[in-house]
Amino acid sequence: MSIVRNASAIAKGMSITLKEMFQPTEVENYPDGKGPMRGAKFQERFRGKHQLQRDENGLEKCVACYLCAAACPSNCIYIEAADNTAEKRISSSERFAKVYNIDYNRCIFCGYCVEACPTDAITHGHGFELASLNATTLVMRKEDLLVPAPHLPDAVESDRDTAEVLA
Repeated sequence: MSIVRNASAIAKGMSITLKEMFQPTEVENYPDGKGPMRGAKFQERFRGKHQLQRDENGLEKCVACYLCAAACPSNCIYIEAADNTAEKRISSSERFAKVYNIDYNRCIFCGYCVEACPTDAITHGHGFELASLNATTLVMRKEDLLVPAPHLPDAVESDRDTAEVLA
């Protein structure tokens, strides 16, 4: 009795396998075919390449508090702080991150840095194509992580000229 039951279970499994084996396969021609960079939607919680955000005036949100670097379990964030001057405003705070590097050789995309940031300066974007044969290209500098400055209205542009914001 158990032999018949086992044989029927095997036959049922093999019938599913044979039926699927002869179905046409769908192959995506990556990277030329459709994909995330060509219209696919990401979930809001997707943890991709980090982004350093700017405020509504185009100034950097990062105040160089080092909380993201302290929260990082893989120790992949390196920050050097500098003070803002009256002639050159980089952020709205007293300090800004002169150097902000993330080493993607070590990053585990845990999101602790995003959660620790009090100003919401660092977020996860949707970039995911970070593979490289050269390990030095996986160390992203501040210039690589900063979102582009928004185009501002003329009234804000005049304030911006006096404050001189670095891109």
